[in-house]
Amino acid sequence: MSLAVWARADDATMTPYRPHDVFDIDAWAADLAGLDIRRDDEARARAGTDYHWYSPVLAQALQGRRPHAVVRPRSEAEVARVAAACVRHRVPLTVRGGGTGNYGQCVPLYGGATLDITGLDAVIALEPGRARVQAGIGIHTLNQAAAATGQQLAMWPSTERIATLGGFIAGGHSGIGSLRHGILADPGNVSRLVVLTLEDPPRRIVLEGAEIQRAHHAYGSNGILLEVDVALVPRVEWQHSIALFARYDTLLQFGLAAGAASLRGELDLFQMSAVERRITPYYAGLRGQLEDADAMFAQVHPASLAGYGALVQAHGGRLVVAGTEAELLARGLPSCTECAYNHTTLEALKSDRGVTYLQVAYPAPFSPALVAAQMARFGDEVYMHHEFSRAGGELVAFALPLVQYFDEPQLRALIASFEADGCAIYDPHTWVLEDGGMKQVDEAQLLFKQTADPLGLMNPGKLRAWDERVLGIPGGGL
Repeated sequence: MSLAVWARADDATMTPYRPHDVFDIDAWAADLAGLDIRRDDEARARAGTDYHWYSPVLAQALQGRRPHAVVRPRSEAEVARVAAACVRHRVPLTVRGGGTGNYGQCVPLYGGATLDITGLDAVIALEPGRARVQAGIGIHTLNQAAAATGQQLAMWPSTERIATLGGFIAGGHSGIGSLRHGILADPGNVSRLVVLTLEDPPRRIVLEGAEIQRAHHAYGSNGILLEVDVALVPRVEWQHSIALFARYDTLLQFGLAAGAASLRGELDLFQMSAVERRITPYYAGLRGQLEDADAMFAQVHPASLAGYGALVQAHGGRLVVAGTEAELLARGLPSCTECAYNHTTLEALKSDRGVTYLQVAYPAPFSPALVAAQMARFGDEVYMHHEFSRAGGELVAFALPLVQYFDEPQLRALIASFEADGCAIYDPHTWVLEDGGMKQVDEAQLLFKQTADPLGLMNPGKLRAWDERVLGIPGGGL
């Protein structure tokens, strides 16, 4: 399939942006007089990074990439001015939230302007079961506002205290709470998006229902996310717990049993993160606190704690910690949120910059025996960490293992070894959307980009299909 060229051949202003096209950032800035624009080195350096440094491959490849200017609008009208100016002056635009993404989503490959969306942080409406907010709102701020109404978000990333909701929608997949409520793409978790096009004048497009997938997890490459409607659920004072097991395969068998009980409604669980014993010393507050055992970090409804503990014991484990988040923190222990998803990678990197990570989806049905075989094969090169989640109404388990890093060929060999076992790798060492998770073109997202960003000015270089089909150049290069 190839996209039709929609620009008139005699209209150079409608020719799609190509990497390294020359643009006049001074004229762009002059066109936006009165807006909060910064061009100093500090602002540009900060806007040119996110958590891609988790990957030594990305850290090297994206080193020094930064915008020419950073603009922080405070209203939708100002965002519209920025969008129109980018079109008039053909300046590439990268949208940035809290900067907690791991794949270089908000690192501009070719300079241009960065739009810091954090100035648009209003709560528009809080209703039973739903919040309508501006995309730049901090997730922690939204959770606090929801708590005042007796509610909470259905899920959030492990970086909840610093991430923005818009960034989570643009780059996220699942998180804390996905064991209970599914992944972001599951129906009902996100019910409405408002996207501003990169046109002159820009248009406001409302996406609802299945249409949301046109802009969800698109790295901000096909429209500026303005508003989000997201699910709220009744607030629970979750019990943060740690259970210890003598063997990692036994721990995973317990996770399958507890997860199945959760799906049947017999246990109410918000999170389950399985971590092998070689990783737990990386967590601040747990060094020397846990015995030489593998650990399950879980958030459990108070009414389910007794049943959860009994299931732990039935599988040969011991529940050694249980309390509210505040109680754990008061004891100098990390919350279970801080031991989940890529927060585990962050904790490891704080004391050991020689590690990196992979993201592994296992074939169904999930087999703890396969994981045990992999651990024996990889030895001290790979430390296992699994998350239990729900997707499409089914229980799933996936891994974010730590890797003792040597070089990129080592990573490629590990990926090939996992794939030979039937696993799928969501590669965290590429900035190209299709090469990371999907491994295929999302045709709906690509066609929506043609509508919302006809010049291809948004986050250029992140969509391989756009580069190859529209520009006729190899995608993902610099």
